[in-house]
Amino acid sequence: MIRIFSDSTSDLSPELIKRYNVTIIPLHICLDDKEYRDSIEITPEEIYKWADEHNTTPKTSAVSMEDAEQAFKSAIDAGDEIIAFTISSKMSTTYNVLNIAADNIGATDKISVIDSANLSTGIGLLVLAACDMVSEGKTRAEVVTEIEKLKPMVRASFVVDTLVYLHRGGRCSSVAALMGGMLKLHPEIVVRDGAMLADKKYRGRIDTATLEYVHDRELGLLDARSERVFITHSGSSDKVVAEVRDYLESLHSFKEIHITRAGGVISSHCGPGTLGVLFIAK
Repeated sequence: MIRIFSDSTSDLSPELIKRYNVTIIPLHICLDDKEYRDSIEITPEEIYKWADEHNTTPKTSAVSMEDAEQAFKSAIDAGDEIIAFTISSKMSTTYNVLNIAADNIGATDKISVIDSANLSTGIGLLVLAACDMVSEGKTRAEVVTEIEKLKPMVRASFVVDTLVYLHRGGRCSSVAALMGGMLKLHPEIVVRDGAMLADKKYRGRIDTATLEYVHDRELGLLDARSERVFITHSGSSDKVVAEVRDYLESLHSFKEIHITRAGGVISSHCGPGTLGVLFIAK
């Protein structure tokens, strides 16, 4: 049997993890001198509270070697093969950790580690596509080949409510953060070639900016693969999430619309109120 693994930054919901039998290996979040396993031992709300109290962004670290080796060994000892997905290698060393873990347990011939070149449900889209291929009977090599073709077709972007967390994490200057707050600017963050880049800026209330951002995706959404689309957010209002879902339903382009909450690693860098619509282009 081929088992699908992912690190915790794929931001898949518990329901999807169970439905597709995906094994999640957590990254770590560091608050002062204590480490927490992402999405297991700490919530985004706890991270926001700590970050605001300390006026800084928590540090995050890759999957631990111990966690990776234990997870891999359990599946290999059961006679399974593994395809494991990681956050972009430009953002984390998790890809290297998983490759070393596979080598340490002597299973590089049974484990394929894929650098998603993405984050959040940009990874999740690839994970679920791989699950679909496995269920169709494709071999590990065939799945890996097809996933490599799909990677450039993933469209991952988000609109950010506040620049404070990006500034604390060193991703924008203090002047930009100050001006952004004064002018109520909400940047769109796009993943390209495995890196996060700032694109269009939206102005006004975050609810209005979010809906404008989603409507700007329409041409891409109408030309997307129909299997699924993700609405992934870090604590947006129920109202705006529902409005985004209603809009996506009105396009009649997707068989499934999934709403997921961003985990601790993603949330700690983007802050509350961030929302993205993620899909795979044809």
